[in-house]
Amino acid sequence: MKKVGIIMGSDSDLPKVEKAMTTLDELRVPYEVHVFSAHRTPVEASGFAKNARAEGFGAIIAAAGMSAALAGSLAANTTLPVIGIPVSGSKLDGMDALLSTVQMPSGIPVATVAIDGAKNAAFLAAQIIAVSDGELAERLASQREEGKANVLKKNAAIEEKYNHKTGRE
Repeated sequence: MKKVGIIMGSDSDLPKVEKAMTTLDELRVPYEVHVFSAHRTPVEASGFAKNARAEGFGAIIAAAGMSAALAGSLAANTTLPVIGIPVSGSKLDGMDALLSTVQMPSGIPVATVAIDGAKNAAFLAAQIIAVSDGELAERLASQREEGKANVLKKNAAIEEKYNHKTGRE
């Protein structure tokens, strides 16, 4: 199975990025985690991206705040899918990171999830890898069914609690 590279611009992003790791663990998708900065360690960041395919990666998740150049700099150095997580925490509460992550030039795409959307970044990376991995595709489908069952269970509880009081059943 292909693995996912998870790159943070700073270790201060770890509490938000851990949700991606937990999700990948639940889906049994292997990953590696690194801290590389687009500005402070550009050689190391580009080296990781350039060698990622040969090292067995199928997708890269890049989490960064403020200028959020990390996802774009990684994408510039690989043809693997790069998923950007704009991280909150600046004076603009992540809007600066969101806009920086989505405004990529033609030919250098970065898929972008919500601000602090690490879980969805992990799901998207898993879906990308599942294109050529049937077992992972089945695990993703099972996860969706569990999510559906949980919502329907909550719906039944709400209906039971409130609908009898209004005469709607």
